[in-house]
Amino acid sequence: MDKVFIEGLEIDALIGIYDWERRIRQTLRFDLEMGFDNRVPAASDDIADTLNYKAVSKRLVELVEQSGYGLVETLAERCAAAVLAEFEVRWLRLKLSKPGAVRGAQAVGVIIERSRDAG
Repeated sequence: MDKVFIEGLEIDALIGIYDWERRIRQTLRFDLEMGFDNRVPAASDDIADTLNYKAVSKRLVELVEQSGYGLVETLAERCAAAVLAEFEVRWLRLKLSKPGAVRGAQAVGVIIERSRDAG
């Protein structure tokens, strides 16, 4: 299976469980790998046949900016579900990083893998 990726998508979000986190927007970083058969667009050389990573990115920005979850785990699941439901993606690997959340660590977060048939 081929992969289409989005790396380093930064989105400001209201996220966190502490009171101070509920008053500020924090920058989250998203890295996605999405399973997509690239043979059709490669043969046609037509953008209409591709997985539109600009549209995927725009959808994630929209979803994340409107969210207000406490946990990155919840947000990651919602983002994965939206991508699988709205785009021709067979599976995805989503890494959601929360930079600066833990002193001494560059970032913390979750990595999840989901597919259409396995949930």
